[in-house]
Amino acid sequence: MKILMVYPEFPDTFWSFKHALPFQGKRSAYPPLGLLTVAALLPPAWEKRVVDLNVRPLKDRDLDWADVVFLSGMMVQGPSMRKVIRRAKERGLRTVVGGPIASTSDPNIAEADHVVEGEAEELISVVAKDLESGGGAQHYKAAALPDLTQVPAPLLHLTDIRKYSAMAVQFSRGCPFTCEFCDIIEIYGRRPRTKTPEQVCAELTQIYNMGWRGRVFLVDDNFIGNKKNVKKLLPELARWNRDHHCPFWFLTEASLNLAEDKELLQLMHDANFDSVFIGIETPVAESLKETTKFQNLRKDLLESVKLVQSYSMEVMAGFIVGFDHDPPDVFDRQIQFIRDAAIPVSMVGLLSALPNTQLWRRLKSEGRLLRESLGSNTLLDMNFIPRMNTQELLDGYRRILETIYRPGEYFDRVLAYLSRVGTAARTPIVFSDVLAAARSLWWQGLRSDYRKEYWKFLVETLRHHRRSLDKAVTLAVMGHHFFKLTGTAAAEDGLQACYPGAEVAPEPRLETS
Repeated sequence: MKILMVYPEFPDTFWSFKHALPFQGKRSAYPPLGLLTVAALLPPAWEKRVVDLNVRPLKDRDLDWADVVFLSGMMVQGPSMRKVIRRAKERGLRTVVGGPIASTSDPNIAEADHVVEGEAEELISVVAKDLESGGGAQHYKAAALPDLTQVPAPLLHLTDIRKYSAMAVQFSRGCPFTCEFCDIIEIYGRRPRTKTPEQVCAELTQIYNMGWRGRVFLVDDNFIGNKKNVKKLLPELARWNRDHHCPFWFLTEASLNLAEDKELLQLMHDANFDSVFIGIETPVAESLKETTKFQNLRKDLLESVKLVQSYSMEVMAGFIVGFDHDPPDVFDRQIQFIRDAAIPVSMVGLLSALPNTQLWRRLKSEGRLLRESLGSNTLLDMNFIPRMNTQELLDGYRRILETIYRPGEYFDRVLAYLSRVGTAARTPIVFSDVLAAARSLWWQGLRSDYRKEYWKFLVETLRHHRRSLDKAVTLAVMGHHFFKLTGTAAAEDGLQACYPGAEVAPEPRLETS
């Protein structure tokens, strides 16, 4: 049987980095790890091909080759997924949809022949048997959460890893916390399950043997959810990296209680972690209580961020406005906190009620739910009735983005962050980063409308943070993406702040490999 595995396209969002990737000569941020893992679970005799629509378009000959089309993705990828499903159906091909979108009633997947809800490991043998027999159920749902120690390594050879800016490895699934707005605990549970250190190191060896050098993303939603097991992994990770002459440096996502454990911070530093994304959400204590994010109330937020930064890790962070307890000055407080915390990469979004979350159920019971979420918290489209005046909330949200991603403001935060970090992670010289630096000097330094702020930033970096020049240039390139996305160089009403596809200043036309 011939299986075509298609990863749908992402719209232009904070984390797509579509405006920064051309500087590196890359097409997408990370490979489709979920689909590649499913590929490893399918019968070995089946032929498999992967098409990532974030890397290249789906061609008619791809569909003509296939017997069945597998798709996986999130709600924000739904419109792209629907187009693929319809193209497949026009050719009489069966379609199988999985991933987080399968846990919703998203109309974009309504025409799929088979929907697989939950983690695939416990279901895939049944689905495969049904496909071979020509039958199968319209809906499959996993009855249990699988043991990750039995999960095979993803089939990375099905992709061209040169097209991505980082590789991806998963260590755990699940999170122990109860954040009201989060769907992770609904899909993957509150008991974090992990792979063994041996599994993770084997996946790193696979990536290394394929010639990859550079950044590796530990894609866990909360890398430190199972602290006992992560403390077993990190020394092995550090040992593997040393034995291979430090070809990788790592980034991941973690909860803020990371700042409560200096041993864990040191272990991550020793293993060559240079970035961590943390859900801070808001400096308003009452809003944190409302969303049951109590782990963010145990220590001072600002001091927690500074502590993590002191271990040479850049803190990227998520922020949310739209909580019921947000006061009128929440927008100014968010802006000031982001400044004081020196967090260059700050993803600020509107609160969204994702399907089947605690928030979704509460708002539905209160009669405040308007429609299904679009799966993106950076769209000016609220799917519930907020306590704050809606226009005031949208205007305040736009003001946050327009302020924090004003080039001068952004570069000042980068400089403040660089002043806090200690010894940087050991990073190999990677051609794509050298290319990005050269293109940054050309495009940002000579062609952009913020070149004055750019050169001031570079001069200050060379004067005070010369050892962190590579990190500074990386953040400058990322800044270009945020400047474009938030429309700082364009339009009159600022709607570019969130609407994908809005007209903005001309993009650098750079050839990609």
